[in-house]
Amino acid sequence: MELSHVDENGAKMVDIDIKEPTNRMAICYGFVKAKPETIQMLKDKTTPKGDVLNTARIAGIQGAKQTSNLIPLCHNIPLSNVKIEFAIDDTTIHITSTVKAFAKTGVEMEALTAVSITALTIYDMLKAVDKSMEISNVKLIYKSGGKSGTYINGEKKGFVLSTNISEAKGTIKQPKESISLLPDYGIIGDSHAEYGSKRQISFLGTESIDKMKALGLNGLCFGVFAENITTQDIVLYSLPVGTKILIGQTLHIVTQIGKKCHAADGCEVARKVGTCVMPKEGIFTRVLSSGEIKANDPIYVIND
Repeated sequence: MELSHVDENGAKMVDIDIKEPTNRMAICYGFVKAKPETIQMLKDKTTPKGDVLNTARIAGIQGAKQTSNLIPLCHNIPLSNVKIEFAIDDTTIHITSTVKAFAKTGVEMEALTAVSITALTIYDMLKAVDKSMEISNVKLIYKSGGKSGTYINGEKKGFVLSTNISEAKGTIKQPKESISLLPDYGIIGDSHAEYGSKRQISFLGTESIDKMKALGLNGLCFGVFAENITTQDIVLYSLPVGTKILIGQTLHIVTQIGKKCHAADGCEVARKVGTCVMPKEGIFTRVLSSGEIKANDPIYVIND
């Protein structure tokens, strides 16, 4: 087998001179695990070294731009964009990087370096209060461009049937052509979006809605069960809490399966036909990276 980075003289940089430049993108993920009290200090902005996340974001961007200086055989690529995004739960700081370039070679290493340097900077900024922090699960999620095309580190399990929002609480969600997401917040313009919430996006499969139709419930439409995203061909409630899913170019983590009905005697649907699917078969996610979702976007379950 011919080795791409070694010749008769030893290590070499691959010659990409004959390659044509294409639009390149890579999305990578990793996390920092910390004590709950450390996370609370971070949220309260009482950490001894100041603004942890903004410092880490700058470090991650700088790290991506310095990749060729850190990893010997990487090419020096002019990057067009580096985005670092955070989401925080009780014990974890989730980090997602998105790197873009118009170049002759890919930006996977830049995106991986961005996550790694961001995580190391978080450790440095918080080590005075928590030396037991762990950096883990740094991985490539998605890449596009170049001869090899698109790669997704997961398996396609279904697709988006409808995207739905409600501008006021207590109203049925209405289908929209597309929705825009912010990390650790939810959908822009949706009344249930909230920074740091455990239930930022709600999902329900059309297969579950069909069960209600079979019980004689008429007039059902997308969003009637208060789901933000109606899906098809994926058994949502089989996904364990902690599962990461990629929809379009947005990354999510499953935070809850089902929910307790908000009404003491059940919702209106349950009162009519004796049961409701959302409390058992709907799921909720925390948003890890921003972007748009629209109907027909594939849903991938990311490998862990």
